[in-house]
Amino acid sequence: MSEQAAKLLDGAGALLICAGAGMGVDSGLPDFRGGEGFWRAYPPYARLGLRFEELADPRQFADDPGLAWGFYGHRLALYRKTVPHDGFRLLLEYGSRLPGGVRVFTSNVDGQFQAAGFGHVAEAHGSIHHLQCLAGCTDEIWPAGVDVVIDEETMRAIPPLPACPRCGGLARPNILMFGDVSWVPDRSQAQLDELTAWRRTARDLVVVELGAGQAVPTVRRYAELASAATGALIRINPREPGIRHDRGVSIAAGALETIQALVSGKAS
Repeated sequence: MSEQAAKLLDGAGALLICAGAGMGVDSGLPDFRGGEGFWRAYPPYARLGLRFEELADPRQFADDPGLAWGFYGHRLALYRKTVPHDGFRLLLEYGSRLPGGVRVFTSNVDGQFQAAGFGHVAEAHGSIHHLQCLAGCTDEIWPAGVDVVIDEETMRAIPPLPACPRCGGLARPNILMFGDVSWVPDRSQAQLDELTAWRRTARDLVVVELGAGQAVPTVRRYAELASAATGALIRINPREPGIRHDRGVSIAAGALETIQALVSGKAS
């Protein structure tokens, strides 16, 4: 692994982890990269010819709530039972020992960082573990304390579907979907505000970016912004590791193996 990356970590006073979907692959979570990757994870949708972008559309909840909640209900159950890989623990232990501590910025909605014990996570696209009212009767956001029963053959949710406790209408995940104008951002914005305040005080900040691709560049852009003044960015990505030489260093490998190589000795 990169000696330059190891040197950056040795000089870190604070750690910011910026994570995309690739972070969860080593935990066994599916890779939705491209239509083929999504259909490999969900064969019923291949038979129906439905792409990820079509299912991750808020209009589906109004047009076909059984189909929409079939997709998100299945993912909710999957994320609940997934155990975060050991790289999460190593990063948490290492970051917690630094004077400035550790924070997370992620586009993932799976809650894996919280499950691994991280206390400060900014979820830029929301969380599948929280719900909001589809009709917008309230801007309240509440925990998804529901179990959605799925017909595995059709991937449709079986009623009753999650409901808003205020109006009794349909609830939807508090996730920013494609073309989403009704997402309630309050919870995520509060997390981002806390992260921004922390970054202003963090000294010798090192940014570790994991599994963040260019298709939805939210995480890559934030990592580059956070490290712009210092160039202390470590980009870990097996497919798209490219980085400008003055922006930091890149490692073309998976998340878990790289974390183990770079951090294991520092976290113990």
